[in-house]
Amino acid sequence: MNNEGQVAPVKMGEMHEVSIESVGEKGDGIARVKGFVIFVPGVKKGDYVKVKITKVLAKVGFAEVVEKMERPVRPSRFATVSREEMDRPAEEASQQYQDSEEF
Repeated sequence: MNNEGQVAPVKMGEMHEVSIESVGEKGDGIARVKGFVIFVPGVKKGDYVKVKITKVLAKVGFAEVVEKMERPVRPSRFATVSREEMDRPAEEASQQYQDSEEF
């Protein structure tokens, strides 16, 4: 992917909530904002932090941690089933839901 002529999706002074995806060879955390790489010192992989952009170069940016945050909990796209429901005989489960013509 060639970023020449493109404008970085972040600006100095902006705040962003990011997840630290990995740690670079110099120990800085690596996060992305709209695919743009941001280096964040003083964090570890898996951290979720609010950062302030401190420097923007052509292909990467740098930021400092403003606040360590809890990762937002998103509802699962998949239904969860308890162990009891898994072990319940099929005919019991089918009685729970009855066909009806009521629409």
